[in-house]
Amino acid sequence: MLIARQTPGHLAENVMHFARVLRAAGLPVGTDRVQLALQALQVAGFESKRDFHAVLAACLLDRIEHRELFDQAFVLFWRDPDLLGRMRALLLPKVQVKDGMPPAPENRRLADALFPHQPPTPPEDEPQQQIELDAALTWNDRELLQKADFDTMTADEWLQARRLLADLPLMFEQLPTRRTRPAAPPGRPDWRTTLQAMARHGGELWDMRWRRARTRPAPLTVLADISGSMSRYSRMLLHFAHALGHAEARVESFVFGTRLTRTTRLLKSRDPDLAISQVVRAVEDWSGGTRITTSLQEFNRRWARRVLNSRATVLLISDGLEHGDTQPLAFEMERLRKSCRRLIWLNPLLRFERFEPRAGGIKAMLPHVDRFLPAHNLQSLAELVQVLRQMDTAPRRLH
Repeated sequence: MLIARQTPGHLAENVMHFARVLRAAGLPVGTDRVQLALQALQVAGFESKRDFHAVLAACLLDRIEHRELFDQAFVLFWRDPDLLGRMRALLLPKVQVKDGMPPAPENRRLADALFPHQPPTPPEDEPQQQIELDAALTWNDRELLQKADFDTMTADEWLQARRLLADLPLMFEQLPTRRTRPAAPPGRPDWRTTLQAMARHGGELWDMRWRRARTRPAPLTVLADISGSMSRYSRMLLHFAHALGHAEARVESFVFGTRLTRTTRLLKSRDPDLAISQVVRAVEDWSGGTRITTSLQEFNRRWARRVLNSRATVLLISDGLEHGDTQPLAFEMERLRKSCRRLIWLNPLLRFERFEPRAGGIKAMLPHVDRFLPAHNLQSLAELVQVLRQMDTAPRRLH
């Protein structure tokens, strides 16, 4: 058994503060990982900076896509002699870089994480230009924000994105019902009302009365994956589901990680921030693991007949990264598809231009969906709104 050496100086406090910076920047770093890092450093030592970096990366990271952000944070936190000056430069409205390359979005997240209460640098321009800086978002800013990835947004961009999301015009596909209403021609002749009008005019036919079928928005059911790889996307998409629930359609919402949780009543609050916070507190497996097959099986067995019908649309929000045997997943996806009118799969992995459905879970799910769409920025959600308002009468096929 190895005897752990005493941690010198304030290393434990610095590692804990470094973990808080990573967590504030969006990385899922828990207390258990900090304890593991301290134990590993006591065994490995601190003679080499490369080994120190490797130990922290092995203990604090669990996904390869977080490596770039971790490396930037490590350089700025542990080795940069002019940390304050560099971070102040990152907080300026425009950052000058070489060769015209745009700054990495992770840098802005690190700036917010390291200096959450840093006051903005006062501009040296004239008062008119200062008012212009404090004005609302310009057209160019809105366009950039529409295309910004939810996972790399700063805190300010996140708030602006939520405001723009609330302004999306939500319109749903209108489905005809059995009931009718008076309407202008063309339509179905309303002989009863027409004869009553003739009786009032002495038997003369002055005008023909018509009726048309009443319409109502198609019901919607949202199934959102809240695992660690999907938590930031799912949080914004829950804001989207909250906006849908307060529109004209009937919306049912569920979240799943390692288990399935119904969140329809929790999202009934008029305040979106309060509603999402209630969901986060009520769900025990938020930002944890994922069991897509088990969650879909529970939904099909317990909830499908209660909340779905042949006119419903299902929004499935997940990256489709399921481990183990995927044959049961294909079976549950087939059952889900047969329980609704159309199944739309929103996958943030489609933000990558070279995305290919090579994972076993994605291959099992893809044949059973009607639409396969991205869901990583405001532009993709605006395109989703256009899909929801369209009448889908074509034969089912993949897009």
